[in-house]
Order: sequence, then C-alpha cells, then structure tokens
Amino acid sequence: MSIKLFDETSIAMSRRLALNYSTSFSLGIRLLSKECRWAIFSIYGLVRVADEIVDTFHGYNKEQMLMDFKSQTYRAMEEGISTNPVLHAFQLAANQYGVGKELIEPFFNSMEEDLDTSSHNAQSYSEYIYGSAEVVGLMCLKVFCNGNDQQYNDLVPFARSLGAAFQKVNFLRDIRSDVEERGRVYFPGVDFNHFSDSDKYEIIHDVKNDFAHAYKGIVQLPVGCRLGVYTAYIYYLKLLEKIERTTAVDILESRVRIPNTQKIALLAQSFVKEKLMGA
Repeated sequence: MSIKLFDETSIAMSRRLALNYSTSFSLGIRLLSKECRWAIFSIYGLVRVADEIVDTFHGYNKEQMLMDFKSQTYRAMEEGISTNPVLHAFQLAANQYGVGKELIEPFFNSMEEDLDTSSHNAQSYSEYIYGSAEVVGLMCLKVFCNGNDQQYNDLVPFARSLGAAFQKVNFLRDIRSDVEERGRVYFPGVDFNHFSDSDKYEIIHDVKNDFAHAYKGIVQLPVGCRLGVYTAYIYYLKLLEKIERTTAVDILESRVRIPNTQKIALLAQSFVKEKLMGA
C-alpha cells in the first residue's frame, strides 16, 4: 500500500464534485486528454468548495471557514500533502503544473468579497471578475501548456477573456438568485428592481466581445485540450444566445437553462468543428 491510492481517491472526490455540481463543466473536462483531465478536476474541486463556503454554508462562520480553507491550501502546497482530499488533489496539480500564489491569492480575495460586498462599481467588478473567474482560466491554462512558458504567456489574454465570459453569463443567468438568496448585484450600475432589456443587451454586447476574443486563443490550444475547452465555449455561447432571446422580465422570473438533450447535440457540433480547426 502506498500514498498513490490516496492520490487517486482524492482526485476522484474532486471529479465527483464536478459531476454533481456542474454537468456542463464536467462534460467539457471529460473531453480533455487523460493526461490533463485529472488536474482540471482537481482545480475545480478547490474552486467549488470555496464557492460553496460563501454561497451556501449559511448559519456557519463563513469568514473563518474560508480563512481556514485558504491557509490549508497554502499549507498543502508547501508540504505536498493534505488530509483534506480536495486540497490534496489540488496541491498535486498546482505543484506539478506551477500554479502559484499569484493566481490563488486573487481567487480567494474575490471569494472573501462575496462575504460582505453586495454591489460593485466598474473597478471592483473588473477586479472581482479577474479573481473569481479569469485566474481560474489561467490555472487551467497552466495545465494545458504543461511548462511551455512562451505558449502560456501568448494565451493569457484569451484565457482571461474566456473566464470573464463564462462568469458574466453565470451572472446573467443567476441574477435573480444572486439578489434574493445572496443579496448581491454584480453588474455595475444595474438596479435589480428596474432591470431592463436595455441593461441586458448592454451586458450581452460586452460578453460577446469576450467570447470573440477568447475564440482566437482556443484555436491555438494544444490538441489534447482544445475539444473540451471548445465544448464549454459553445455551451456558454448558446446559453448567452438563449438569454438574449429571453426578456429581462422572464430572466428575473426563472433561470435560463440548456436541456441535457441539447447539450448532447452541442457536443456533436463541437466535435465536428474542433476537427475542422485542426484540419
């Protein structure tokens, strides 16, 4: 018996988190090459648990729990082990692929903001997007580039745009639950009580620019990870298009979703298009 079994079990637990919490992301991750798939599941595990602390652990000391989770993350990375399976899996990925404090610290800063920030101005919104989403994309990019620093540096702007696009779509989709359940409005200058189609279209225009820029980087990704990333890109782009067809009033009434049957169709579409990219 060796620690390898604990390594594998820890990674499996992060994989289970992804499968349970996000069918769309887990679908994209499962389309990555086997060599990097485990590391992306491991990164997702860290992000998911931190997000759950601030979003759903009501009635508990969220601030203390998040602080403890953050310190345990750094300790796991320094020692190369953790008795917390999610953090053990994360440190395996972070240490192997060079995911450092420069990416992890902004992420935790944004999570801490969610504890007591209910609205944003333009600057705080940009900083929050960077920490909550763009750096997660950069963590994944570290894995995809696998030590190729030149490739990583070239693709950083595109990875940031993709992370920002995903997060902004989530904000639009979840605007009602963010306000009613968490007391947050992320979009600067938007009044939830008077959210209009004009507000919605202005946000969508911004997100479309992010998607257009991100696509230029997706086509440059290594072959082993391109299909998985492109599938997630297509899914979120279709979700944005569905939100665009939905009135502001209806967005406030119900969460816009992509049915599972349509997700399968998008997978087939992504597979064909990705093959054409590499042709």
